[in-house]
Amino acid sequence: MFLDPGFMAFIVVPALILVAALIFVANQYKRCPSNKIIVVYGKTGGTSTAKCVHGGGTFIIPLIQDYGVLSLEPMTTDIDLRGALSKGNIRVAVPSTFTFGISTKDSIMINAAERLLGLSKPDIIVQASDIILGQLRLAIATLTIEEINQDREKFLEQINANVNTELNKIGLEIINVNIKDITDESGYIDAIGKKAAAEAINKAKVEVAQQEKLGAVGEAEANREKEVQVAEQTAQTEIGKTNAEKEQRVQTANINSSAVIGEAEANKIKEVEVAEQMAQTAIGKTSAMKEQRIQTANLEAQAVEGENISKANIAEYNATLAVKQADAYREGEVAKANAQRDVLLAQKEQEEAKLKKEELARQEVEKLKIQVEADAEAERQRRIALGEADAIKAKYFAEAEGVRAVLEAKAKGYEELVKISNNKPEIATSFLMIEKIEDIVGKQVEAIKNIKFDKITVWDGGAGSKGGSTTANFMRDLIKALPAMHDLAGQAGVELPAILGKVASQEDIEEETVSKKAEK
Repeated sequence: MFLDPGFMAFIVVPALILVAALIFVANQYKRCPSNKIIVVYGKTGGTSTAKCVHGGGTFIIPLIQDYGVLSLEPMTTDIDLRGALSKGNIRVAVPSTFTFGISTKDSIMINAAERLLGLSKPDIIVQASDIILGQLRLAIATLTIEEINQDREKFLEQINANVNTELNKIGLEIINVNIKDITDESGYIDAIGKKAAAEAINKAKVEVAQQEKLGAVGEAEANREKEVQVAEQTAQTEIGKTNAEKEQRVQTANINSSAVIGEAEANKIKEVEVAEQMAQTAIGKTSAMKEQRIQTANLEAQAVEGENISKANIAEYNATLAVKQADAYREGEVAKANAQRDVLLAQKEQEEAKLKKEELARQEVEKLKIQVEADAEAERQRRIALGEADAIKAKYFAEAEGVRAVLEAKAKGYEELVKISNNKPEIATSFLMIEKIEDIVGKQVEAIKNIKFDKITVWDGGAGSKGGSTTANFMRDLIKALPAMHDLAGQAGVELPAILGKVASQEDIEEETVSKKAEK
C-alpha cells in the first residue's frame, strides 16, 4: 500500500516546522551556572535596565532581548599603601591583599550589570584597586596608630565599612582582606613593641619572684605549723601524764586516808572494849567512865591529827597539780603566741612583696614613659636645632654674598680709579687717603675737644728749654702729642702730596730759628 505524496508532504512539513520551533525555543532558553550571572538586557519590563539571573535559567526573547555573562570568580589585588596619614599625624605603610568579587545580592548585581558588563578582568581589578586605595587611606585617617596596630578587628571593620560601600556602587564586594604588615616611618610601632616586650618581661620576672616568695613562705608556714603541732602534741602528752599522776596520787591519798580512818576506828573499838572490861573488873563504873573519857579524847585527837595530815597531803598534791597546770598553760600560750607572731610576719612579708611588686611595676611604667617622652623631646630638639642651623647657614650665606658683592664693587671701583690714574697705584692710593683726611682730622679734633682748661698756671722765667718760652713749649708739646696726618699716611705706606703741607720736625724748627738769627 503506497501513501499519497501530497499527504506525506502535508504531514512531514508541519512536523519539521514543529521540530525546528522546538529547537529554536530550546536554544533561546539559557541556563545559568552557579559561578556566573546571566544579565538579560533589552526589553526586560519594568523600570530596570537589565535582569540578572543567578542560578536556574531564563528565556531570551528573540529580537527584543539579548544577554551577557558576568563571572563570580574571586579577583585579587595587591595594595602597596605607603605614607598614609593616621589620626595621630603619623605616616604608616599598610601593604595588603584584597580579594573581592561580583556580589550576588539583587541590588548590587544590577550595579555590576550596569557598570562591569563587557569589561575584562584586568579592567575590573584596576577600577577596584583605585577605589580600595582611596578608601583605605580614609579608613586609616580615622584611626590612631594604636588602634591600627593593636585592634586589628576594629581596623578590618573600618576597612569593610568604607571600602565595601564604595565597591558596592559598581557591583563588587570584599571577600577577604589580608593585612601583610603595618609599619611607620618614625619607628613608633617598633617603640610600642619594645615597650610591650619590656613590660611583659618585667611582669614575668615579678611573677616568678612572687611565686618563689610564695613557695618560700608556704614552706616556712608548713614547717612552722609542723613545729606548732608537734609542740601542741607534746604539751598534750605532758598534760595527760600529769593528770594521770594527779589522779594516781589523789586515789592513793584517799585510800591511805580510808585506811587510817578504819584503823583508828578499829583501835577505838578495841580500846573501848578493853576499857569497859577493865572498868568492870578493876576500877568500877566511875573509873571506867573516866578512862573512857580519857581514851575517847585521845582517840579524837589522833583522829583530828590524821585528818589534818590527810588534808595537808591533799593540799600539797593540789598545789603541785596547779603548778604543773600553770606550766602547761604557759607553754601552750607561748607556743600559740609564737605561731601568731610567725603568721603576722608572713603576712607582713606578703604585703611588703605586694607593695614592692606594685611599686616596681609603676616605676617601670614611669621609666618607659619618661624614656618615650625623652626620645620625643630629643627628636623635637634635634629638628629645632637642624632648623636653626639651616637658618644660620642661610644667614651666613646671605651675608657672605653681600660682602662678596661689596668687595667686588670696591675692586671694580679701585680698578677704574687705577685706570684713571694712568695705571699708577700710588696716585690712586693718594686719592683714597685724601678722601679720608677729613675723617682723620675729625678724629684729631675729637681727641682734644673735650679737654677742659679751667685754669692753667705756667711759671715761666722767660727762657724755655731749647729756646722759646715755657708756655710755647707746652702748647707745642700738646700739639705734637696728637697723631700727625703725614705720620698716619706714612704708616699706611702712602706719601701725601706736597700741597697738603708738611709737619716740621724739631730739628727743622731749630735750623729755621738759627737761620733767622743769622739773618738778623
